[in-house]
Amino acid sequence: MKTRKLGHHDLEVSTLGLGCMGLSYGYGPATEKQQAIRLIRHAFDLGVTFFDTAEAYGPYLNEEIVGEALAPFRNEVVIATKFGFRNGRTTEGMDSRPENIRAHTEAALKRLRTDRIDLLYQHRVDPNVPMEDVAGTVKELIAEGKVKYFGMSEAGVASIRKAHAVLPVTALQSEYSMFWREPEKEIIPLMEELGIGFVPFSPLGKGFLTGAINEHTKFDPTDFRNLVPRFTEENRKANQALVDLLKQIAIENSATPAQIALSWLLAQQPFIVPIPGTTKIHRLEENIGSVNLSLSANELLRINNALKKIEIIGERYPAALQDRVGK
Repeated sequence: MKTRKLGHHDLEVSTLGLGCMGLSYGYGPATEKQQAIRLIRHAFDLGVTFFDTAEAYGPYLNEEIVGEALAPFRNEVVIATKFGFRNGRTTEGMDSRPENIRAHTEAALKRLRTDRIDLLYQHRVDPNVPMEDVAGTVKELIAEGKVKYFGMSEAGVASIRKAHAVLPVTALQSEYSMFWREPEKEIIPLMEELGIGFVPFSPLGKGFLTGAINEHTKFDPTDFRNLVPRFTEENRKANQALVDLLKQIAIENSATPAQIALSWLLAQQPFIVPIPGTTKIHRLEENIGSVNLSLSANELLRINNALKKIEIIGERYPAALQDRVGK
């Protein structure tokens, strides 16, 4: 597996990470524990060294699984987790008070079976806590050796600048894919300016860019995509043109739509490290195959020209969740 550095910092990770959320949260019933552990360890065997979790995925269950899975080779991997919700529950609202950041960190260290958190993200910007207090608290945790690097998730330009002035932000995690290109306007230029790594989650458009989802797909009742406007039956049908494009280019490259989508993403900037998630071994192997797929400059130009003609229909979040991003 090739590696990349997140921004101007010394944090070197595999070119593709593994988003672990879906193993226990968000996409229907949790994966059986031993099966989840096998998948995480198989990812490591295939060269993945960057694993992403959060207290809110469960809550807490995901951190415990990731900790157990990675314990045998802890010093060979980079573990990222997140703080910022009251009692670890997204339904209870944000909580980035210094005392909560510290409480989460102490508890996460135990759940992750480690003595330090490699990359600690603020999960969402808390409008009730000054960013100087948030970054300042993480700065203290770094000085104490409990955290190595500071990250933010779904933050807006003003908050990133404010935090970066107190403590250099190593990575920003936000949604980015062919299905959601908003970060290209302000966020990616800011990452380049400040030397911050960019970690796209949902790089496969919450599964849509794999080509395995169409207007007839039925999601599990607990799958959060049931609440996402972009995933209504009508909008899935309207957005099929993007998948058709991916399928066509995939055939020409003896690849899969997912591999084309990930390869395109990797080609956008050298400081981008996507973290696709999956519960299936064959999808994991398919995603990792994208690292060795290089799209030519002509192919990338052709894709980008085609993307300009495709209008994506539907918001990526329901209104209540949309209010929490870009702050």
